[in-house]
Order: sequence, then C-alpha cells, then structure tokens
Amino acid sequence: MEFFNYVIIALFLFFILQRVLPTKGVRHISTTDLKEELQSKEKQFVDVRTPGEFKGNHIKGFKNIPLNQLSQKADQELSKDKEVIVICQSGMRSKNASKILKKLGFAKVTNVKGGMLTWRG
Repeated sequence: MEFFNYVIIALFLFFILQRVLPTKGVRHISTTDLKEELQSKEKQFVDVRTPGEFKGNHIKGFKNIPLNQLSQKADQELSKDKEVIVICQSGMRSKNASKILKKLGFAKVTNVKGGMLTWRG
C-alpha cells in the first residue's frame, strides 16, 4: 500500500511539472523584443485570444486563431517552414499554444511572455 502512495505522488508531481516547465524547443521573448521581430516578413504572428478580445485590441500583423481552434486550423493557416510567434492576454494561453504547435510539427515557435498585458505599442 505504501508503494502505491509513492506512485500516486510521483505521477502527481510529473503532471504538475509538465504544466509548469517550459516546452522544449520554444523560444520566449518579451514584448520589447517583439517590436523588433515585427519587422520581419519571414515570420508568422498569431494571437490565440478569443475573437472578442482580439477585436477589442490587437497588434497589427497578428492573425487571430483562438486557442480552442488552433489544433484544427494551424495546418491550413500557417506554414511549418516559417517561425510562428504566439501571443495572448497574459502569456498562459500562448504558452499552451506553443506546446500545441510543437506537437503539430512546427519547428520554430516563439512565445511572447506577459502577452498583451505588457504590450506598449
């Protein structure tokens, strides 16, 4: 019985760490760094907030693909040959979006830390 408890605790810790640790192969940048990245025509910019959030305030050049639709739309609307830079409101949804894109086979994925809350356009 004691061994079973250790297995449960280990699995719990594993799942918590999976949620907290950064995704391997995902670059993280600040909104200050994003201003330089926006000059590139070779990159794709994706805002994973809801359409309502996007309509209220967004950065020019970003395409709105809500997080709940990203798995279905990424292959049709994004190129795996170009880097994808992802933003959301606070950085949490874009972090999840980065994981999804990596699992879908996108090699170059960048998450904007702090999201729109830290953007000063």
